[in-house]
This record gives sequence, structure tokens and C-alpha cells, in this order.
Amino acid sequence: MIADNFFILAIILFSIGIVGVVSRRNLFVIYMSIELMLSSVNLLLITLSRLHNSLDGSVMALLLIAVIAGEAAIFLAMIIQLYRSSRSLDSDDFKDLAQEKGINI
Repeated sequence: MIADNFFILAIILFSIGIVGVVSRRNLFVIYMSIELMLSSVNLLLITLSRLHNSLDGSVMALLLIAVIAGEAAIFLAMIIQLYRSSRSLDSDDFKDLAQEKGINI
């Protein structure tokens, strides 16, 4: 069945996203990995919607796309601001910065 291929693709995309979040230190790469995971969830919602002949999953995917767009704008603005302040996108640098400010992470 063709739905099986979409399920496998969604699982592979989500797995690649998890590996990207866990193994990378660059904030932009971490952000792109999170976006990849959200896109795989969208693919899964649409596949389940088509499998059950319902529009519920497609509507949820459309709403999720709107939320992702808002999240993307905020996250990219934060990345730009962090880069301007420290000239680096290494996540370990920001952990050290938080400890200097007395914030426990």
C-alpha cells in the first residue's frame, strides 16, 4: 500500500531530525532539524487523513503550518540577535553565557 511508504518516509525524516538536534551544536542546524521533525509530523497527519478518508488530519496539518511559520519568524529573530551579541552560533557558548548570568540550564 502506498500509505506504508509515506509512514516510512515520515519515520526516516523524524529520525534524521532527532539525530540533528542531539548531535549538532550550531543553533541554526538545530533549528533546521526541528523544522524537519515538524514537517514529518505534517506528512504523517496528511497520510493518516488520506488513509481514513477524512479531512481532519489535513486541517490539523494546515494549522500546524501556520504555527510553524510564526515559530520560524521568532526563532530566526532570536538566532540573529544571539549572533549579533556573541558572533557565534555554538550552543555551548550560550550555555556558558547563561551560567555567567546565574541562570541554571
